[in-house]
Amino acid sequence: MRFVAGIWRLAIVALCVMGTSEAWTQPNRWVYFTFQTGALVGFVMLWAGAASLVHGVQPPAWLKGAATTYAIVVALVAFTMLPPDDPRTVPQIMGIMTNTMLHRIVPAMVVLDFLLFDEHRRLKASYPLLWLIYPPLYLTFVLVRAWWWPHAGPGAGGSPYPYDFLNLPAVGWAQFGIACLKVLAAFLASGAVVCLVDRALPEHALAK
Repeated sequence: MRFVAGIWRLAIVALCVMGTSEAWTQPNRWVYFTFQTGALVGFVMLWAGAASLVHGVQPPAWLKGAATTYAIVVALVAFTMLPPDDPRTVPQIMGIMTNTMLHRIVPAMVVLDFLLFDEHRRLKASYPLLWLIYPPLYLTFVLVRAWWWPHAGPGAGGSPYPYDFLNLPAVGWAQFGIACLKVLAAFLASGAVVCLVDRALPEHALAK
């Protein structure tokens, strides 16, 4: 089963590489949280997959849990706060839109990996708060970047805002604040659920 886990995790890595391929040639795409999470998940799964195949040291629980939580948030935001993907504008690889890889397929595979292949009861109750450190840093990065490079893209017309709900000049501080609170709530709720499920499952991996 270690071999199956290793191949599954390396398959996730491949999807992350393909899903973020646009950003490797257009650096301003890295402002999207989706691409940043895709890179993080790819790194963690590469580590976990290699460790599974060679019976090495797995990523620390807090890092694996963070990658799982962030992947879930990517899916939640895509389903609830973003417009549907337009196949005419989103790159496709092997007939699959890269956004579909990162917004749907990768999160689903990451959750299954967490449920089936991870050792459980390793996550501390404080971890969801630890994982909340990143979202404010990301939001600050978006605002500072937009102020410093107001025409840096990747939005339409060179807009530096990666998502419409974070476009501060367009939505205003009130709507921006509401959107930020929704995102933070998604992070906290997702992290809490990940920890609760981790505590509820048997200590050893379900697929072993």
